[in-house]
Amino acid sequence: LAMLNQTEVSEFILLGLTDIQGLQYFCFISFLLLYLTSLLGNGAIVTMVIAEPGLHTPMYFFLGNLSCLDIFYSTVTVPKMLTGFLFGHQPISFGGCLAQLHFFHFLGSTEAVLLATMAYDRYVAICNPLRYAFVMSPRTCLLLAVASWSTGFLHALMHSAMTSQLSFCGHNHIHHFFCDIKPLLNLACSSTSFNMALLNVVTTSIVLGPFILTVLSYLYIISFIFQKVRSLEGSWKPFSTCASHLTVVALLYIPVLFNYSPPSSGSSPRRDVPVSLMYSAVTPALNPLIYTLRNQEVRSALKK
Repeated sequence: LAMLNQTEVSEFILLGLTDIQGLQYFCFISFLLLYLTSLLGNGAIVTMVIAEPGLHTPMYFFLGNLSCLDIFYSTVTVPKMLTGFLFGHQPISFGGCLAQLHFFHFLGSTEAVLLATMAYDRYVAICNPLRYAFVMSPRTCLLLAVASWSTGFLHALMHSAMTSQLSFCGHNHIHHFFCDIKPLLNLACSSTSFNMALLNVVTTSIVLGPFILTVLSYLYIISFIFQKVRSLEGSWKPFSTCASHLTVVALLYIPVLFNYSPPSSGSSPRRDVPVSLMYSAVTPALNPLIYTLRNQEVRSALKK
């Protein structure tokens, strides 16, 4: 095919966020700081969860997984975006583009499933405290973590495999700061209807399924707290844990639902870019702050 068709695209050009010179330096510094915050904050949590025996509980095991995810997740898109601010439009090979797409969706969908797992963990801890140690045994926790990562990996593999089957023959300018599915589908010159269907059906269910489970868990928890716990003191601790979890859930889900819920076909690339920035650069930097600032155990482990 490549021999017959000389215009077969071998690389793409990422147009990035902005062409305005002054704005580029401002963005570079802002996103560099966010990225470093994400690396340091999440790195500190992972180190703490491993090093501090007091944090060897299911809740912190999952939090460590989340922090690991966030480190990789921001690394998939942000460094390339930063070089774009400094050196203008970034070329990326076809293979590099697919790899970026794969890891972005792998880590993103793993995070969605992991947040649902964390919500379930809180539900058992607060609503069935006596059975907690039995239900959330180390083996169960490990299985839930493996299931989260595997689901994300298979979901991303489906998209990268399907995208690699498309042919690209004309335009190779991507109006985005990384290789996402929709901007690539807009450039394909073969039919993308099957890819679009996968995006609308599978990705929406990967996003909505965990989201519904998460919301249900917290509704149960909140109603349980109001019914069972009479004292203000007793209700405050579970409530503050839930508040930090819900903040993280909202930060991930609101932009994702905005970007990936159907109809995907009619959405404008202009709208998708700032929304993607939110969960690829901003959220990973905020997550450790949200968890540590609200959490006594993490703060005392940090002091140690």
